[in-house]
Amino acid sequence: KSVLVKGIPALRGAEAQARELRGGAALVTAGLMARGETLVTGCSYIYRGYENICRDFRELGARVVSV
Repeated sequence: KSVLVKGIPALRGAEAQARELRGGAALVTAGLMARGETLVTGCSYIYRGYENICRDFRELGARVVSV
C-alpha cells in the first residue's frame, strides 16, 4: 500500500493541540516550518517523552519557547 501526498506551498501558523507524544512533537516541528506563530497546547504529553524539547530546538537555531 502507498500514500500519495500533495503538499501546499507554505504552512501558516495556527493553534494546535497535542493529544499524544509523537503527534505533539510533529506539531512543534510543523510549527517551526510555518509562517507566523504556532501555539501548541497539551504539551504535557511532549514533556513526558522529551526532556527539554524547546532547548533542543533552540540549540539547532529555532525560535521556540515554553509558555
